[in-house]
Amino acid sequence: MPLSTQSQLGNDEYVLVASLDNVRNLSNILKAISFKDYAIFNVTQNGLKVTVEESKCLQANAFIQAEIFQEFTLKEDVVGFQVNLTVLLDCLTIFGGSTVPGVSTALRMCYNGYGYPLTLFLEEGGVVTVCKINTQEPEEPLDFDFCSTNVTNKVILQSDSLKEAFSELDLTSEILQLTMSPSHPYFRLSTFGNSGNAHYDYPKDSDMMELFQCTKTQTNRYKMSLLKPSTKALALSCKVSVRTDTRGFLSLQYLVRNDDGQICFVEYYCCPDEEVDEE
Repeated sequence: MPLSTQSQLGNDEYVLVASLDNVRNLSNILKAISFKDYAIFNVTQNGLKVTVEESKCLQANAFIQAEIFQEFTLKEDVVGFQVNLTVLLDCLTIFGGSTVPGVSTALRMCYNGYGYPLTLFLEEGGVVTVCKINTQEPEEPLDFDFCSTNVTNKVILQSDSLKEAFSELDLTSEILQLTMSPSHPYFRLSTFGNSGNAHYDYPKDSDMMELFQCTKTQTNRYKMSLLKPSTKALALSCKVSVRTDTRGFLSLQYLVRNDDGQICFVEYYCCPDEEVDEE
């Protein structure tokens, strides 16, 4: 295969080389956080962390472990850069993202350090395309200071049940209200849209509930416009962890299993909406 031959050449000049037999395993995860043009890449020996932010109120992180790649070589402890995520996804799907069984696009992604472009070698059916994307110095991502010691409530749901809830709630509502409680209603999603108020409840012993750890009753509201991008990750995932901390900040962590059965994570952090008065 052309890429396997090329991967033996010129590795010494790159600080990062990462190869995949099937580019969809990367592009699908990146699509799940593609709600803004630019993304911050932070690369360590553990793999890639890709961060996208919106208005200092929303942050999405995709975690792609080094084990996902057939080849993963990093010559520095940490490598960071910022790229246009829209352009990157266009390049990764340049062959159209084939869904034909047995046909996939191979990727070799290379980076030569500060100031250099991110270089992609893509191969499908013997045809190789080379893309070079300009990189920028990465901005410092927001620190939402979301630590496990401050988590007050946590549930883990099967993603299908949350997809069903979003299909039934009124998405014309400007906010989504989330209630988590050790007593009834346990876990409730509420909207207040053009069709009136809608509530979707989960009993704590529901078959869809894999974990229920609620220590106090919390009701928080979040802008629907901030939560809608996370539905891309929800669509890919099989499980979702929903956590709130003492400040009402929301963490949605999605477990995504790729075509090869390997696991990646996508996490969204969202600030509560403080401008909505209590009813």
